[in-house]
Amino acid sequence: MATMRRMAAALGVALLALTGPALGQGARTIKIVNPFPAGGTADIWVRILTEQVGRTRGVNFLLENRPGGGTVIATDAVSRAAPDGNTFLVIGNSFTINPNVRKLNYDPITSFEPVCYTLNSPQLIAVHSDSPYRTLGELIAAAKAKPGQLQLGLNGPATAQHLTGELFKHVAGIDMTYVPFTGGAPAVNALLGQHVTATVANYSELVEHMNGGKLRALAATGATRIPPLPNIPTVAESGYPGFDMSVWFGLMTPAKTPADKVAEFGEWITAAMQVPEIKARLATLMLFPVGICGDGFKAHLKKQLEENGKIVREANIKAE
Repeated sequence: MATMRRMAAALGVALLALTGPALGQGARTIKIVNPFPAGGTADIWVRILTEQVGRTRGVNFLLENRPGGGTVIATDAVSRAAPDGNTFLVIGNSFTINPNVRKLNYDPITSFEPVCYTLNSPQLIAVHSDSPYRTLGELIAAAKAKPGQLQLGLNGPATAQHLTGELFKHVAGIDMTYVPFTGGAPAVNALLGQHVTATVANYSELVEHMNGGKLRALAATGATRIPPLPNIPTVAESGYPGFDMSVWFGLMTPAKTPADKVAEFGEWITAAMQVPEIKARLATLMLFPVGICGDGFKAHLKKQLEENGKIVREANIKAE
């Protein structure tokens, strides 16, 4: 995480340079509202892409980090913004989880125009390197032998990691005690201190500790293995076919924004993600371009709303 913060700071300087006099005072300014904390994964990829778009399209960007309320505060604000094509919202899994756990002042489908499903990122189920569990099967067997005695430390409640953990417990038929944390980094720190048995976290939050020999990955939660970890099986390969839970990100804009403005920005972003240098920088964070825009992205959102709703109901998840 320290590395990510340093990258965010460096990128922030570059972004400020792009939004200064170099582009001219009359250049168009686009505001990107990020509902996640500064220095996190979303903050970094947004800066990488807007730096590229600003350089090639001659526009200014204003990035507003506005965390709080489980992303609801920023999302609600953007739903009420002017639909002029100059305000966009960063979204992730929480966008399709929140409607299933709380009453909102906006509708995830009708209050926004879908721009693009931008990036996908893998998660891992991990344990401490001193843990006796060397495979996912061993962790599951121990959890079955000691119901409620093993702890699963997760970012949450009602986050992508929380839902992934609850679905894992459900399909494996195990009872592990859910220990909530305010973010992925605190959950990983708890695992480093051996205060919890296991965690589900983003690869980017685990990789340095795995490389340092402090943590051990047992399984990837997505549909495919993670390229840098070809020997780590997926949950599906470990005996639970169809298991596929990844972190994803996208961009939305207020409803009634002109279609040409929505399509234009989607084209700018997808083009930026395909630049080899940009693709390589994103890959260091384990962020993989998807680039599904418009109706295709809307279909993804509707599917996520339905699938997350099922997990929420089965696990009786409540927002706090």
